Amino acid sequence: MTDMRAFRDAVSDWAAGGPGEPASDLAARLGLRTAVLLEGPSDLAAVETLAERRGRDLAAEGVCVVPMGGAMSIGRFAGLLGPPGLGLRLRGLCDEREQRFYDRGLRRARAPHGGFFVCVADLEDELIRALGTARVEEVIRAEGDLRAWQTFLRQPAQHGRPRQQQLRRFLGTKKGRKIRYGRLLVEPLGPGEVPAPLDDLVRSL
Repeated sequence: MTDMRAFRDAVSDWAAGGPGEPASDLAARLGLRTAVLLEGPSDLAAVETLAERRGRDLAAEGVCVVPMGGAMSIGRFAGLLGPPGLGLRLRGLCDEREQRFYDRGLRRARAPHGGFFVCVADLEDELIRALGTARVEEVIRAEGDLRAWQTFLRQPAQHGRPRQQQLRRFLGTKKGRKIRYGRLLVEPLGPGEVPAPLDDLVRSL
């Protein structure tokens, strides 16, 4: 796991204009064959949690999950890790509204589009719809965030909004909360409840 973190850090440095040799050396040492490109760390938490629940050891399988820091970075990361760069097989998730950026970035990197699975709004929205709002609120209560949730609901901007939208907004209101719930909203999913984009992604690895 430490080496995978080192690889992710090396890729981030490379994407920011640093040298590519550290990432290339680590990829060879780790036997990497696939890079999963995700927008951020909350998506990473969800993907790794589902893989672990299914008995998968992604690192041992040569798979590294890489948060890019936003959808606009897809072209850069696909170029570094895909056919023009390290030659890894690329997989990932994208949001429907940002699909055109992914299409353009993957085309430039000569990477197949078929390994990227589309969420309607984002992965948090997919997970909330999969669990249902009542079960998400149960998770919030179990995590000790009930008071914060109730305070959030009293904000004028939240009055009259659909519960699903309120929950999705709540997850992003505190630093680190979205990452934590990326794991927590995957853990209670039963057979057949995993959102299709996440399910298809993990099955494809």
